Amino acid sequence: MRAKQLADEIGAWHLDVCIDGVVSAVLSLFQTVTGKRPRYKVDGGSNAENLGLQNIQARMRMVLAFMLASLLPWVHSKSGFYLVLGSSNVDEGLRGYLTKYDCSSADINPIGSISKQDLRLFLRWAATNLGYQSLADIEAAPPTAELEPIRSDYTQLDEVDMGMTYEELSVYGRMRKIFRCGPNLCYKWGTKLSPAEVAEKVKYFFKYYSINRHKMTVLTPSYHAESYSPEDNRFDLRQFLYNSKWPYQFKKIDEIVDGLNGDSVAFPEEEEEATSSQEFGVVAANSGDPSAGL
Repeated sequence: MRAKQLADEIGAWHLDVCIDGVVSAVLSLFQTVTGKRPRYKVDGGSNAENLGLQNIQARMRMVLAFMLASLLPWVHSKSGFYLVLGSSNVDEGLRGYLTKYDCSSADINPIGSISKQDLRLFLRWAATNLGYQSLADIEAAPPTAELEPIRSDYTQLDEVDMGMTYEELSVYGRMRKIFRCGPNLCYKWGTKLSPAEVAEKVKYFFKYYSINRHKMTVLTPSYHAESYSPEDNRFDLRQFLYNSKWPYQFKKIDEIVDGLNGDSVAFPEEEEEATSSQEFGVVAANSGDPSAGL
């Protein structure tokens, strides 16, 4: 509904397409081959079944999008072809919260180097200053992949699935790429969380960052807009095979937490800003000097 409203406001041609029949056909083929039919988690299925069912829906969207892009001009008796635009953002790429060859796969991604937080700021601005009121509804809607069945007691939400908020992801992304920091967040979040809680959040992020980094190698090229972009094609060249247990790094984080013994690590705002301006390596969070790098 929100997509249709936006299309009407900007004068775009909109299609509502149901892919249930295509998904059912693929599942029937899978059942014929294997003798089993997967179930969603809300219906008693395992995590593997649940993810597999979401991924097949996601990939069918990509297949249909490219088919429409190549044949819609022909349908309308026109020449040429359309381009498919991607819709994955920086935070989804960092966390790996996307399916390979779904909305992450396109001809070009206009928002692929922009974080969710910055996108929401733009949507709010555009709704007010450009007159597209539907953008306010889009910005206010809870982010969801819409790939699991809705039940009376369950609705799929991005931040619940990811185990972290988009606001937290935005912070991780800036610290990782722009400031080249490791466990620096004790100083930024020290007034809200204990060192142990910060450590668990950082380790959780890097676990899934490393597990899913391989997805970045096949992402659609993005319009380069921000220095925190994790795009692997040109602007953030890194290895994509990691030990997701991070034994050395996580051990050091745990040692730092043990050394703090629950002490407060919050610094005055001006010192926090000074910390963020340093582009060193891993911050020596136990050195007593937040600007000291390792």
